Amino acid sequence: MTEGAPADCAYIIASGKVEVSKRGANGERKVIGVLSDGDIFGEMGLIDGLPRSASVTAIVDCSINILTKAVFNNMSDKNPKALVPILKVLTSRLRATLKLIENTPEGSVRNAS
Repeated sequence: MTEGAPADCAYIIASGKVEVSKRGANGERKVIGVLSDGDIFGEMGLIDGLPRSASVTAIVDCSINILTKAVFNNMSDKNPKALVPILKVLTSRLRATLKLIENTPEGSVRNAS
């Protein structure tokens, strides 16, 4: 999965490991995490339809299950409780991002205004 590509599904790792990376402002590739069995990736694009926010590359052989937008919408309509694991992943990743920002020296974070 390539950062910036269109997003129409999420992926659940049945077995294997993947590396999640982003391109920095200078174009340098930065590894931001490694995911393995039972982890999900691509869920943000599935929910908001925006392009992929990161690249994901298999680092060992993987077996991956695909969660399509149609299946996601069906789960949302018929069994919303089934979406709780995805929401937990999103909140966990948001908390980790907030912690990173909290631990970043103020001078290195630019004001968005």
